Amino acid sequence: MFYGSITALITPFQNGKLNENAFQNIITRQIQNGTHSLLPCGTTGESPTLSHQEHLRLISLCIEAANKTPVIAGTGSNSTTEALAFTQYAQKAGAAAALIVTPYYNKPTQEGLYQHFKTIHDATNIPIIIYNIPGRSVIDMSVETMTRLAQLKNIIGVKDATADMARLSLQRQAMGEHFCQLSGEDSSALGFMAHGGQGCISVTANVAPALCAAFQNACREGDFAAARNLHDRLTPLHHALFLESSPAPVKYAASLMGLCGEEVRLPLVPPKEETRRQIREALRHAGLNFTDG
Repeated sequence: MFYGSITALITPFQNGKLNENAFQNIITRQIQNGTHSLLPCGTTGESPTLSHQEHLRLISLCIEAANKTPVIAGTGSNSTTEALAFTQYAQKAGAAAALIVTPYYNKPTQEGLYQHFKTIHDATNIPIIIYNIPGRSVIDMSVETMTRLAQLKNIIGVKDATADMARLSLQRQAMGEHFCQLSGEDSSALGFMAHGGQGCISVTANVAPALCAAFQNACREGDFAAARNLHDRLTPLHHALFLESSPAPVKYAASLMGLCGEEVRLPLVPPKEETRRQIREALRHAGLNFTDG
């Protein structure tokens, strides 16, 4: 079972290429600050603009630097064949699980979604977490389809980015407590955990790993007063990091903290000055150290 603060890692670039040293240094910092699991090659890692070679390289680099910290590799694609190849590589490389997004752009039916995940499941032997994010993929996996998939032995959970608390309860009723439900939306993580979630795959944890880990620990201990205080401290940052298309804002925040450059790949562009100002204010509100240059 995966739980707690799981960082959806950014991918540092330098002059258009992977900055491998910065990537592994970020991972080391994550582990030192209590992050429970690591997730490379998600949307936050700019997976749509990574070459196949870069995608596989990042998975390997993350597993290498993670030591014993579990790695959930992002292996999704809107091509079932491509997603299968990424997932097979992640399994061979030693990832603890694979995160597979619902196929974007194709707009498959619910039966198409089922067959996509079942095909990958049947050809691999690695735990699979469904990534349901209708805001980006357009398709919303129904509770009924997810329940069918949960009957397959290696489909163990969902990253739910719907921010719908009722959905979480319906899924728990349909699939049981053993089905791992992880929030994919920082701002609603407090409500998600109160409704029985097991953790959060977080963007904010890139720059505030210790606070995000402490928040998750408080939730898991049932200390929701402490969790609420931490959530209040983090809320302006949760908000600011999504004022423009992610991960441009979080990369800017990371650059202020000396973690990497803010370089993103087109069609993403660096955030506007007003967004930058709000990010700096949010970092101050959270009590994080950064260079306001």
